[in-house]
Amino acid sequence: MKLTSGFSASLLLVLALSNGCSRGTSEAAKATEAITSTDPNIIRMENPDRFALADVSIRQLADELHVNGMVTPDVNRSVPVLSLAGGRAVDIRVRLGDEVHKGQLLVRINSPDLSAAFSDLQKFQADELLARKQLARAEQLYERGAIAQRDLEAAQDAEAKAKVDLVTAEQRVRILGADPKNPTPLLEVRAPISGTIVEQNVTGGTGVRSIDNSPNLFTIADLSRVWVLCDAYEDALARVHLGDIADIHANAIPDRVFKGKVSNISRVLDPSTRSAKVRIEIDNPGLVLRSGMFVTASFKAVKPRDRVVIPATAVIRMHDKDWVFLPLGGTQFRRQEVQLGAVLPDGVQEVRAGLDFQSKVVVDALQFSNASEAQ
Repeated sequence: MKLTSGFSASLLLVLALSNGCSRGTSEAAKATEAITSTDPNIIRMENPDRFALADVSIRQLADELHVNGMVTPDVNRSVPVLSLAGGRAVDIRVRLGDEVHKGQLLVRINSPDLSAAFSDLQKFQADELLARKQLARAEQLYERGAIAQRDLEAAQDAEAKAKVDLVTAEQRVRILGADPKNPTPLLEVRAPISGTIVEQNVTGGTGVRSIDNSPNLFTIADLSRVWVLCDAYEDALARVHLGDIADIHANAIPDRVFKGKVSNISRVLDPSTRSAKVRIEIDNPGLVLRSGMFVTASFKAVKPRDRVVIPATAVIRMHDKDWVFLPLGGTQFRRQEVQLGAVLPDGVQEVRAGLDFQSKVVVDALQFSNASEAQ
């Protein structure tokens, strides 16, 4: 009886300890589940072995950035066409978008300023002719002793001043754009360079004012080399460098890719868009790129850098964000937000932020997401 009683007591003690341990284990499990259930990005998945995993790897990649831009003339190859004399446009020979050659007639202006300049020129020509005759007469009289030396010097001085006035009047006519030998009130404005008319501010009958208070009549640009101006947002400026190569794609010319180089990055941000202007210089063979044309620019860094890459199928787009699924051990996975780069030709996706290269990811994110929703 004593042995039986001792055995029963021992059995009761073991059962009590067993119940206590089971209760503690159950409470710990419930506590763990309570903690994980508070994080919406923690997912418990039955039979996790059915989902293949892939290592996050590192690859040498050149930074790329895709932005929108617009073709503009190179200001170093653009020349405004001005009129130094006022008047009224009476004969316009070119229009906006026309191709012109250096020296080609652009517009004729009926100019009172030019008429006044020719009037002054003719007066100074008459004054110089009279002064020259008076000097010749004074020299003859001085040789015969009929006049004093000071009278000869006065005639020489008058003739010299008349020459200066005449030369000044001729220069004024030339500066206005006319030929001193052909007096006319019609001022001919000619092209200073060969190129394309990219701006026109004059039409037939337009009053043209002097240069100090009038806009330029035309702007001529040599479009054989143009600029592409792009807006790069401040969070992407660190990925753009002077000298980077850019591929330019135009929707109007889908079968061609133009190569350019970054020549300037603005030091000033646009306060409304938080972006800076990036200038790309590009050759324009055949003038196929037109001023004002919208393009897409892809910047490529000169030196490649280490970048994290994963299979493209490991990424899923939800709620305007990109996500991957990371195994935490057992049946638990974490949904991790990532920032993506370019998709490479071999089907891998560049990840710019959100992943460590020592991690693993679920290969098929779409299948995993569908399975988690079906639970």
